[in-house]
Amino acid sequence: MKKRIHVLVAAAVLAVPAISYSAGISDAELSATTCFSCHGPEGKNVGGAIPALAGYPEKVMVEQLKNFKSGQRPSTVMQRHIKGYSDAEIEDLARYFSTLKP
Repeated sequence: MKKRIHVLVAAAVLAVPAISYSAGISDAELSATTCFSCHGPEGKNVGGAIPALAGYPEKVMVEQLKNFKSGQRPSTVMQRHIKGYSDAEIEDLARYFSTLKP
């Protein structure tokens, strides 16, 4: 009986971070935070050659990111960043950025 209680307590303690994480932000929102250092806070670039991502059309972004990933679109940095993402993650990121106000 004591062992069973210890197992239940341990399971509950380990579940708390997962529950609080899932109640917080989506995977796409979390992944998007890595984009902010170059593309500006919340994807709202303040100028320069790097484009703003907030409000970017979802279909266009999906196509461009997949082209970076495949090497079809040349880049200095983006191919290295995006190659770790699955197509589904790319689509989720694009959907998230398309919902942000520019």
